[in-house]
Amino acid sequence: MVENAVPEEIVKGLLEGVAPTRPLFLPIVFSHAARIESVPLDSFLANPTKIANSLRQVRARLRSDGVTCYFDPFLESEALGAKVEWAAGDRPPSLRWPGGPLASESFETASTVAPEKAGRVPIAVEVIRRLKAMLRAGGLLVAVVTGPLTEAASLAQLDTQGVLDPPQLPELALDLATRVITGIATAFLEAGASAILIREDFLPTLSEEGFANWCSRLRPIVNIVRFYRALPILVLGCAKGVTANRDHILRAEWDCVLCPIVNHKSATLLSELGPSVCGLALAPDLFSASPAADFEGWVTRIVSEVRPAVITTAGDLPAAVDIERLNKLWENLQRR
Repeated sequence: MVENAVPEEIVKGLLEGVAPTRPLFLPIVFSHAARIESVPLDSFLANPTKIANSLRQVRARLRSDGVTCYFDPFLESEALGAKVEWAAGDRPPSLRWPGGPLASESFETASTVAPEKAGRVPIAVEVIRRLKAMLRAGGLLVAVVTGPLTEAASLAQLDTQGVLDPPQLPELALDLATRVITGIATAFLEAGASAILIREDFLPTLSEEGFANWCSRLRPIVNIVRFYRALPILVLGCAKGVTANRDHILRAEWDCVLCPIVNHKSATLLSELGPSVCGLALAPDLFSASPAADFEGWVTRIVSEVRPAVITTAGDLPAAVDIERLNKLWENLQRR
């Protein structure tokens, strides 16, 4: 069994470029907490008391290295004026921007918004504060923000499922996205977050210049996280984008832990990254009700070969996720 290192000590080592003796296990488990409370997710997201109390129950059962304090992929967009439209049943919500596609004047107007005070950001901040008081020795407090490419695409209302040339992302949208994400991350850090997970679900094929531009947008977000002595974790949730930008990713110098999405079809480039920056993000659908029979063994093999610094998920796990199965997976990984 690997050394039973304390999560905070692992974070400290990673910030200093030291590969950990074991990976941090930080799956995103949030909507499961709403299921415990038996309330719709939209109501749950607006109630810091229910969130904090339910996540404390999750923390008591889940043997991970931290707790996901808040998860809302629309948090930044809603703070900038978008409306989240909740669908009936288990269908995912959608995002609507009043007035149609944002023009340059709209970007300039939106840029006056104080993101840390808009939308549900204050609720997320309050949850982190409460959990910091409630879980004094409970591991890492993980907060999640959207990546700059993903948020800029949302601001510009682009079809991220289709083929997209990078020049279609307006610089004004990238500027605004970076400012908003940095502001929200700062608010989370000031509230007590000890790890910030940056989810980049949209990653088009980038030229060398475009890749450098993206890295320049990530830099202030990563820098502010490190300034607070918290751990920046970049999750690349687009497998095709990771493959298309493989050479750029391998040549870049990362001041964060890089976690490309991993599923049964891809474990791309993990073994070629340095041990202090390599992580992996398991695809949420791997935790479906009918998982592949060899799931635990497959993950264990990947971790044994790659020896990642962080194991997380590329998104929120299903509300019905089996916590005991997650615990069993983590136990197996520690025996590798």
